[in-house]
Amino acid sequence: MKRRAFLISYLVSDYLAAMCAWILFYLYRKHYAEALIFGHNHTIEFTQQFYLGIVLIPLFWLSLYAISGFYNDVLRKSRLLELGQTIFSAVLGSLFIFFMFLLDDYIPDYTYYDKHALALLVFQFVLTYIPRLAISSIMVHQFKTGRIGFPTLIIGTNEMAVHITQELETQAVPTGNKVIGYVALDECEKETEVPHQQVLGQLNDIPGIINKYNVEEVIIASESSDHKKLNDIINRLAGRNIIIRGIPDIYAILSGAVKMTTVYSSPLIQISNGIMPAWQQNIKRLLDIFISIMGLIILSPLSFVCIIGVRLSSPGPILYRQVRIGRYGKPFTMYKFRSMYNDAEKNGPDLSSQNDQRITPFGRFLRKSHSDEIPQFINVLKGEMSVVGPRPERAFYIEKIEKAAPHYRHLLRIRPGITSWGQVKYGYAENVTQMIERLQYDLIYLRNMSLYVDFKIIIYTAINILQGRGK
Repeated sequence: MKRRAFLISYLVSDYLAAMCAWILFYLYRKHYAEALIFGHNHTIEFTQQFYLGIVLIPLFWLSLYAISGFYNDVLRKSRLLELGQTIFSAVLGSLFIFFMFLLDDYIPDYTYYDKHALALLVFQFVLTYIPRLAISSIMVHQFKTGRIGFPTLIIGTNEMAVHITQELETQAVPTGNKVIGYVALDECEKETEVPHQQVLGQLNDIPGIINKYNVEEVIIASESSDHKKLNDIINRLAGRNIIIRGIPDIYAILSGAVKMTTVYSSPLIQISNGIMPAWQQNIKRLLDIFISIMGLIILSPLSFVCIIGVRLSSPGPILYRQVRIGRYGKPFTMYKFRSMYNDAEKNGPDLSSQNDQRITPFGRFLRKSHSDEIPQFINVLKGEMSVVGPRPERAFYIEKIEKAAPHYRHLLRIRPGITSWGQVKYGYAENVTQMIERLQYDLIYLRNMSLYVDFKIIIYTAINILQGRGK
């Protein structure tokens, strides 16, 4: 609730700031321009342009802030970072408004442009940043008093775990971490100064502890040089919507893996899976929505052909619905045009193969052309999938994959996709062994996610479709 309240506060203050900035700029522009061009002041008229600006200009600014990632996680902001984001957004947005709406004005000389652009920037920045600073200061005060915070679980009951807890509690600048308890690394781990009642369980109990206490952050109090133990812990935590931090060893520090984000906090590594920056994630989502809408519209004639073909090929439903596992392990229903006979899996889950007799004659065309996947644009619009991302699997196969490759769970940190790097480079998998082989390509994508990589995957997917490489 606190997160939502602060988000609403930022949205309201940003909207009002943008509206006031536009009013001040309009009055300044009319007053200054009239006096400069005509030599005397005219009565300022509030035209249709003025009233449209009051509504549309604030919406433009809110959209810009949202795309830049300012609203993604309002509680995890430093005031210095907030200042930088506000300056950058104010400059970018002011330049856009200037070039779109003010550049064609009649002017006596070019200093008119400079003064008006600067006035717009100053009004927007000052009126936006002052309320933001007040809100973030209230937030910091509530962190200090413990009224808000991030439920944090520490894995380890050794001296290092105690030391981390003491540092979190005595930081000059509050981190917001509220330690709810500890998890023993193994049965033989000796407790030091950690009270017995604060030890919530062992590694196998982590999923239940996270769900019970709504844990948002996990700190691993184990030397990062113990790679085997560290990998085991990370694999257990992967696929959950939590922040994972660890203690760096000297190699990690010298290699540059430790990035300092604040002067006062202890040097903890944030263990990242290569997720995109917030602004790229937001643009990726907007592109997903745009591509899905255009895809459903442009491919509607082909969809009509698919509907007729499926209906005539064999009895059964036109759409095939199957439960897959999505982001953070959440199940969802994926849609496809049915390409197999209606009772294809009467004997249990089974992957398709090159000469699969369960596929209907028309279904082979659907699979070769990937037309069976057109309804998945609906899943993308619903936010369950992305256009580009690892292919979603069924829980039945995920359980089998994880026995041989526990690191598969890292893929659950992002939305599954209609197409993927593994799909382009490896293709469809006919068994669990091939799924594991394809997994390396999806992990490479995870570590190198960017809009540029997504565009490349979409282009290569289009080439594969034209070449009929589906099956």
